[in-house]
Parts: sequence; C-alpha cells; structure tokens
Amino acid sequence: MSHLALLPAAGSGSRMGSATPKQYLDLLGKPLVWHTLAALHAVPELDRVVIVISPDDEWWDGYDWSSFDRLTVLRCGGASRAETVLNGLQTLAMDHPASDWILVHDAARPCLDPALVSAMIAELVQHPVGGILAVPVADTLKMSGPDRAIDHTHPRDGLWQAQTPQMFRLADLAGALEAGMGPDITDEASALEKLGLQPKLVMGSPWNLKVTYPQDLQLAALILQGRTKEAKS
Repeated sequence: MSHLALLPAAGSGSRMGSATPKQYLDLLGKPLVWHTLAALHAVPELDRVVIVISPDDEWWDGYDWSSFDRLTVLRCGGASRAETVLNGLQTLAMDHPASDWILVHDAARPCLDPALVSAMIAELVQHPVGGILAVPVADTLKMSGPDRAIDHTHPRDGLWQAQTPQMFRLADLAGALEAGMGPDITDEASALEKLGLQPKLVMGSPWNLKVTYPQDLQLAALILQGRTKEAKS
C-alpha cells in the first residue's frame, strides 16, 4: 500500500492581490510552492508527491524542480479546488490501487512540519475512514448580524480549525467528490462527511498556516527562517 501526497495548485490566489499566482510568489528567494514540496519530500513515508496544475499554467516551467525526485506533475487542474483534486485522483487511479492512501495538502501551506505528517500517517494507517490535521479553536467566536453587529458569541468547545494534509483512501475520496461536488465541499473531509462518514481529527500545529493574504507571506518567511536557525544551532 502506497502513500501519495497530492497538491491542488491550479488556482490564481486572487485574495493576494497579485498578478502572480499565489503558489509562485517569492518566499525567501524561491516560489512559495517550492517550500511546500520540500516539506513533503522530507516525509520518508511518502512514495510519490503529485502536484496538479492548470493545463494552461505558464509559470511552472520557468523554475527548476529537479531536486524533487519523487515529484509528478499533472496538468489537469479544474475550475475549483475540489475539481482539481478529483481530476488528479482519477488520473492516479489509472496506475494505483483503490486502497492507496492519498494525503491532499494545500500548495499554500509551506511551513508544514514533516514530522507531523509522519505521525499522522502512523495514527491513521489502520483507521477505517482517514482523517485530517487540525487544531482546536482558541479564539472567542462571534456570530455576525446585520451591519457586522455581533449577534451572539458562539461556543468554541469542541470546535477545531481544519488544516492539511487530509488523508483518505484513493477510491473513497474520489467517490465522495464524485457524489457530492458543490459549494458546501470546502475541503476533502467535508465530502466524506456528506456521506455520513467521520474522519478523525489529528493534532496539527498553529505554524502550519495557509498563505491567503499578503501578510501571511511575511509570517511564513519568519517561521521558515526560525526553523532554519534552530536546525543550525
């Protein structure tokens, strides 16, 4: 049984306010997604790392990816994240068994700790459904009413913030996406949940941030620089 990482990277990242797609923004002298790929290549349990990009992506070939020996590039990205993931899964199904584990990870989470992924794989490898990295919600949550007036404070007990990777069997995830594609599918776990299944929550890390806005890129740089200093000390 293999463990494969799949990165949907066909989006434009419009919320960054840049003409450059988010995955190619400069982060410490390299494109953002380079750091994400480096983190996944540092996970020994992963047999293959697959990135799914848009068929008309004009950026990918402008960079050197030769240091990633387990990398496969698929140019079959779709109009949405879910469609991109499904297209990638359907392509992988041609040469991988249905029982292989797929770890879907956001291309824009460059600060992933490889040790977290190894621990996640060990915890979920015998699980009947799979699961996701996540962290408990720490902040007080407010429900907005008209004109952004606070309607009420929402209890945070039992609430977790979903992260990636999200780990499921190839056939299970593909089938769930095929059955439930829609605006309510905001991550892979939600597709499984829609079928009545219960993925497991695996403790993640607050450092595993998703770069969504310009200030997130600065924070990611600080995290990566701090990690490099720790490794050298």
